[in-house]
Amino acid sequence: MHNDVPLAVEDLTSPPGPWPAGAARAADLAAPPWERYYAVVYLVCVAIVEAGSLSLASRIVASAALAGMLPWYLFVGRPHMLLSADAWNEAQQSWRGSVYLTGLVLLFAVVQSQNPEAWFLSFALSPQCFQVTTVRRGMVFVTVFNGVAGLLVIVRGHGLENTVIAAGFVVFAVGFSYVFSRFTILIMEQNAENAALIEELSSARSELNAAHHEAGVLAERHRLAGEIHDTLAQGFTSIVTLVQAAEARLEPEAEDVRRHLDMALAAARENLAEARALVTVLSPARLGSTTLGDALRRVTETTAAEAGIAAHAEVEGVIRPLPTGTEVVLLRVCQEALSNVRKHAGAHDVQVRLSYADAAVRLTVADDGQGFDSAAATAGYGLRGMRERVGQVGGVVQVCARPGAGTRIWAEVPG
Repeated sequence: MHNDVPLAVEDLTSPPGPWPAGAARAADLAAPPWERYYAVVYLVCVAIVEAGSLSLASRIVASAALAGMLPWYLFVGRPHMLLSADAWNEAQQSWRGSVYLTGLVLLFAVVQSQNPEAWFLSFALSPQCFQVTTVRRGMVFVTVFNGVAGLLVIVRGHGLENTVIAAGFVVFAVGFSYVFSRFTILIMEQNAENAALIEELSSARSELNAAHHEAGVLAERHRLAGEIHDTLAQGFTSIVTLVQAAEARLEPEAEDVRRHLDMALAAARENLAEARALVTVLSPARLGSTTLGDALRRVTETTAAEAGIAAHAEVEGVIRPLPTGTEVVLLRVCQEALSNVRKHAGAHDVQVRLSYADAAVRLTVADDGQGFDSAAATAGYGLRGMRERVGQVGGVVQVCARPGAGTRIWAEVPG
């Protein structure tokens, strides 16, 4: 256990207070075993009463009191014991638990007044005192339970020896209950601290796994970018160079050959541009020395210069740092959207907006181009790739487009 995790051990010399939040009640140890224990003690007490040498009237009164304990426990006491920890901590100071224990005292007194051996039932009633109310009140009711039992034995007048035994048993039962309650508190506090520590370690491990996963994804993208740059991009560059050299050596009358070489040159240049775009998309974002807003402005200005259109980027809200993976995703979505505008939209104006809300960040890319049928285009790799990227950081992507009415893409991520 870490040294900076405090142990909430209560001073045994101080007055008993409320149970510690979230754990300090005996029912949390194991509810089913406790209930089985209550049932065994109750049935033994019933057998003691029914087998005892009581008059018919005493047996009826004692049996009726024992029978009354069942619904009193099932419908009043047990629901209170099985409250969740937070709800119980709010209810423990109320008088509902005290009302339940008061009813038990009365029923127990009736049984005990008819058969002194019913004192055995206190072994089932005493733990309940610490399950439905505070430690202080629980000790009061433990004292009352055993005090009533001892007093009834003394009042029935079974001699000095039995009186001393009864008084000694009362002292022992109350003392044992107090020690048991303090031990229970200590165990539950330690269990609560261990559970909190385990939860903290699990959370840290989850965060570490997520960080390793993100680092692995970025490393793999960087590797693929290098492979594409060193193979495909270089290969297409060589093809372009060779085709241009071949065209320079053609005779003027070789128009058919020149036409085919021009087609090969156009295809090579187009694929070279695609390879370079893949390298740009897969390479790690260069956000170390700039903000996400600055990076978005930079790629927007680049698109405007390359496509010869008007493009503007702006940032709204209170700027705050986001996880690196989230910033990379938003930048890539912007790059992909602007690439689509440059290739397909035929737009004259593009607006990029980054909005910081209370619990989310939204990126919007809108153009005034020719638009498209968004329902028919959802299967395209570009939009599907956007959704996959944003989904990896818990966000969503929506596309609003109609033929002739431009396109609006927005991605919203938590942050």
